[in-house]
Amino acid sequence: MNKVFILVGEASGDLHASNLVKEMNSVQPSLCWEGWGGDLLQKQGVHLRNHIRNLSFMGFIEVVLNLRTILNNFKLCKKQIEKFKPDMLLLVDYPGFNLRMARWAKSKGISVTYYISPQIWAWKASRINVIKETVDKMYCILPFEKDYYKKEGFDVSYFGHPLIDAKNNFENQKGLSLSKSKSTIAILPGSREQEVKRKLQIMLEATRKYTDFNVVVACAPNLPSSFYTKYKQDYPFAEFVFGKTYDLLSSADFAIVTSGTATLETAIFRVPQVVCYKSSFLSYKIAKFLVNIRFISLVNLIMDREVVIELIQSDVTTNKIQKELDRMIYDDTHKLSIMNAYDEMINLMGNEGCSKKIAQDLLGFYTK
Repeated sequence: MNKVFILVGEASGDLHASNLVKEMNSVQPSLCWEGWGGDLLQKQGVHLRNHIRNLSFMGFIEVVLNLRTILNNFKLCKKQIEKFKPDMLLLVDYPGFNLRMARWAKSKGISVTYYISPQIWAWKASRINVIKETVDKMYCILPFEKDYYKKEGFDVSYFGHPLIDAKNNFENQKGLSLSKSKSTIAILPGSREQEVKRKLQIMLEATRKYTDFNVVVACAPNLPSSFYTKYKQDYPFAEFVFGKTYDLLSSADFAIVTSGTATLETAIFRVPQVVCYKSSFLSYKIAKFLVNIRFISLVNLIMDREVVIELIQSDVTTNKIQKELDRMIYDDTHKLSIMNAYDEMINLMGNEGCSKKIAQDLLGFYTK
C-alpha cells in the first residue's frame, strides 16, 4: 500500500487523523497522502484537496439548506479520488458523508478503512448494513463500542482513545497571558459557525458577573478571526485565543463547553464543566425523535451516569449556566465528585499509544 486518500470533516477529526498519519508515516515513510481535512493534517504532509472550513454543517435543517453544496462536494470528492487512484480510502468520523463515500469507493474496488466508528448506537442503527457491506477495517475509540459492534455481528478494533495521546503529547509552550491572581473560566463554544452563533453570546453573558475571574474563549481554528470581532467588542472583559485550546484547558479552573469531543478534552485535563447543546428548533425536535441516548456529553455516555450537568436547547440560558458555575466554584463536594468521576473515566479510556498501535495494526492488516 502506497497511496492513501483521507476524508476528515471536522476539527476533532483533524486532530486525531493528524496523529494517526504521523504514526503511519513513521512506520512507512513512503506513503503518499491526499485528502480533505484541516491545518493539522496538512502539517503531516497530506496534500489537502478541500478544507474542513467548507464542510461542517450542524443539524438536520442546516444540512437541507446546504444540500446543493453537499451534493457538489460528493461529486468533487469522487473526481479527486479517481484522479489520485489510492490504494485505500481512510475515513475519519463524519458518517453522513463518509459512509456514502465508502459505498462508492467499494464499488470502485478501493479498500475502505474507517477510523472513529459511526455512533450507530445513538441513532441510525441501520447504518450497520452499509458498514458491513463497504468497510474492510474499522477502529472505534469509545470503550463500550467494541461490544456493541460485536453484538451486531461486525468485528472492530479498539486500542484506546486518541485524546489520551493528544493530551500527553501536549507541551505548554505558547502560554497564556492571564492574571495569575485570578481563577480562569474557559469557554469552548465549538468549531461550527452555526453552533458558535447560537451559544457563544449566552455563554459570555453568563460569565459577565464573574469579575474576579479570567474569562477566555477558545476560538475555532477553522473560523476567521473577523467572525469573533463583535463578541470582542461586546464582551471586552473576555480574552479570545486561537490554536491554544490545550494551553487554555491546562490553565482553566472551570469551563463552559459545547457537547462533543471538547467535553472529553475538558475532562482529561480535569476541569469541572457545564455542557451546553443548542441547535435550531426543528433540528432539535427531529434529533429528539431519532436519537436513542440518555446523555449528549461523551463524559456521561462513557460513565453511563450523570457526571457533568447538561443544558439542552431552551435550558441553555445565562441563569442556568451561572447556577452550575456557582455550584462548581463554591460547592467543594460537588467539584470533588466531578474530579473523581473524571479519574474513573480516564482509566476506562485506556493507556497512551493509541495512534501508534492503530498505525501498526492498520498497515499490518493491509500487508498480510
